[in-house]
Order: sequence, then structure tokens, then C-alpha cells
Amino acid sequence: MSTNIKEYNGYLFDQLALVERILKVATETNDIDKVIEAAEYEKKLIERKLYQNPGLTETE
Repeated sequence: MSTNIKEYNGYLFDQLALVERILKVATETNDIDKVIEAAEYEKKLIERKLYQNPGLTETE
């Protein structure tokens, strides 16, 4: 499965946004339980995209 630069940059921007949201919770609350809760929420969002039905497939 090949990935072009635009797709790869989009992936990296998504990951950067994820980290920024978790860091925002960490700095605003100073509460590790809230940070863990935020990380678990982000994980659910990723899994929803990853395991959606029908899945994302490359068409040729």
C-alpha cells in the first residue's frame, strides 16, 4: 500500500492534533486520571475509524 506525501502529512497532522488535545488536558487539569481519560477517548475515536464497516480499502 503506497502512501503519497499529502496523505502522509494528513496522517501526521492528525497525530499532532491528538497529542495537542491530550497535552491541553494535562496542562489544564494537572490530573493524571483526566489525562488517561482523554487518551482513552482518543483511542476510541481512532478505533472507530480503524474498524469501521465497511473498512477503508485502496481501490485500483
